[in-house]
Amino acid sequence: MPESKSRKKASYTPPPGKAAAPKPNPVWFVPVMLGLMLLGLAWIVVTYLSSARYPVPGIEQWNLAIGFVLIIAGFGMTTRWR
Repeated sequence: MPESKSRKKASYTPPPGKAAAPKPNPVWFVPVMLGLMLLGLAWIVVTYLSSARYPVPGIEQWNLAIGFVLIIAGFGMTTRWR
């Protein structure tokens, strides 16, 4: 009976190098993030206290939408915070 060829082992392959660590955020990132959330909160509070006449007169309930957009933008920035 003929002998089968012996299998050669693959040469050692080192594991791939680790990915580079993510860069830290710029210094301005956290103050802007917190500022947007606080500004949105203040905007909504002023809208409720003034019965939707202020901070921008004439757009009434859209002031609430502006406040919520500011808060959502701040929370959106939290997903990129390192």
